[in-house]
Amino acid sequence: MTELPNTLEDAIVQSRTACQAALADGCTRLQVEFLFPELKPLPVAEQFLPLFAEYDSRLKVFFADAGAAALARRDWVDAPFKILDIGTARAASLQSKIQPEDEIFLFVAPTSVELPQLEKLCQEIGDRPVIILNPRLEDSGIVGIGYAARQTRQRFLNIIESCYYLRPVDDETAVFRCYPGQWEVWVETNGEYQKIAELPKKPSGDDLDLILMQGQPQATNAVPAKKPNVFKSLQRFLKALSS
Repeated sequence: MTELPNTLEDAIVQSRTACQAALADGCTRLQVEFLFPELKPLPVAEQFLPLFAEYDSRLKVFFADAGAAALARRDWVDAPFKILDIGTARAASLQSKIQPEDEIFLFVAPTSVELPQLEKLCQEIGDRPVIILNPRLEDSGIVGIGYAARQTRQRFLNIIESCYYLRPVDDETAVFRCYPGQWEVWVETNGEYQKIAELPKKPSGDDLDLILMQGQPQATNAVPAKKPNVFKSLQRFLKALSS
C-alpha cells in the first residue's frame, strides 16, 4: 500500500517505482504529474532521471522548446543521452529526432502547443516506451484552441496510462494515484491525512465535490496517515528547489 509522500523528493521516488511497475506490466505510454503551480520542470526531471540509469545513451530526453533543451544541456553537461526539443512537425525533423538505437523516451513538460508534434513523435517511436513528465496538455489558459485541437488532445490522452498523480485540491485535500493502485482522495482531519475514497478512474470535479460533501470514508479500508501536512512540507521543498 502506498501512502501520501511527505516531500516532493519522496513523491518523485514513488513515481519512479510506479513507472517501473507499469513498464514491467508492458505499458508503453506513461504519464507522471506533480500538480503544483510553482514547480520548475528541470530540477524535477533531474531527480526523475535515475529511473533510466540502465539505458545510458539509449535514453532520449525531449523538452518543450529549444530554450528549455539548451538549459538542460547546460546543466547536465555529463549526460550520456541526447537532449532535444520537440520542435517542428517536418517529416525530416521526425526522422532525425528518433533513431533505431533509441530504446526509451522522456518528454518533459510538453504543453498543448506542442501536442500535434508530440503525437507525431510518438507515432514515429512506435512500441518503444514513452514517459511524459508533468505535461500541461489540458492547459485551459491557452486561448483559441479549436475543436480539432481538442479532439487531438483527447485522442492522445486516451492512450496514456497515468501511473503517478499528485494534486493538492486545497490545503486539506489531495487526489493521488500511484500505479498499480486506484485513484484516491485524501483529506486532513485533526492533523492526520485519511484516505476517504478509492476510485477506478480519475475523479471529475463533480465526483470530488460529492465525495467531500459526504465526508465519510468510501474506501474499503480507510487509512490514516500520521504525517505532518504533506503540502506544507512540499511547499517548503519547492522553495528550496527554486532558490
